[in-house]
Amino acid sequence: MTAPRLLRGVLLAGGAVAAAVVANELAGKPIPFLRWSALRMLVDLPGLDKRGQVGDGRERALALYVIKNSRGGDIDDVIRAIDEFARKKSFLMNVGDEKGEILDAAVRRAKPKLLLELGTYCGYSALRTIRAMPADARLYSIDINSANARIARQIWEHAGVGDRVTAVVGMIGDSGTTIARLRNDYGFTEAALDFVFLDHHKSAYLTDLRRILEEGWLHPGSVVVADNVKFPGAPDYLAYLRANEATLWRTVEHETHAEYQKVIKDLVTESEFLGKV
Repeated sequence: MTAPRLLRGVLLAGGAVAAAVVANELAGKPIPFLRWSALRMLVDLPGLDKRGQVGDGRERALALYVIKNSRGGDIDDVIRAIDEFARKKSFLMNVGDEKGEILDAAVRRAKPKLLLELGTYCGYSALRTIRAMPADARLYSIDINSANARIARQIWEHAGVGDRVTAVVGMIGDSGTTIARLRNDYGFTEAALDFVFLDHHKSAYLTDLRRILEEGWLHPGSVVVADNVKFPGAPDYLAYLRANEATLWRTVEHETHAEYQKVIKDLVTESEFLGKV
């Protein structure tokens, strides 16, 4: 293909996408992924996975929107406002409402007392977890981005649940610093951890789970839920679960959709730990 023809094809494709986005905007954004905010996020997905924010200020805008448009102390209304922002304002990489119900059900079944979340983002999945976990449970949420931690704390306080969750800035794979904090400051001892939610760097799912196993924090019956196993995907993690089915893990694969839409399919895994490695 000649350069002029290639350029013409690119321009035509770009024009078609722009026209579709405009039409979607005029129709009230019925297709969440067909929006400028979603396209920007998808284009920069590798960078987003590393820094934890889109880079256009939508995370800070979310916090302001939630405080303005939801009732303080009402966790249900705060969750509603976040979903509303993601559908009508700027697309967010939250677990979302559809997959959030899978997370809710898993937490209720596990009845955990000590919970760990890898990937705080703006605190949405933590809100859903807190709502479903027992009243005397405690959640620790880890994110490498300090701005995310600040936004999440602000939203949690507004929802009236700031005393039930701790935001920890760091990462499990930081040469032991964060693991040491969890162990020494927050009571992560042998067989103490009941529930883990993975929703951070997809390439780190398996290595971070193995680090948690090496620490001995899980016990038979501990539950690990992982989001985005199909999209963007964590193939090595899924292969590991399948290879160790009925020996180390008992896994349910929940077929679902990526956040806030019904076109792109996704997979959420819910895995019960069966015993020591």
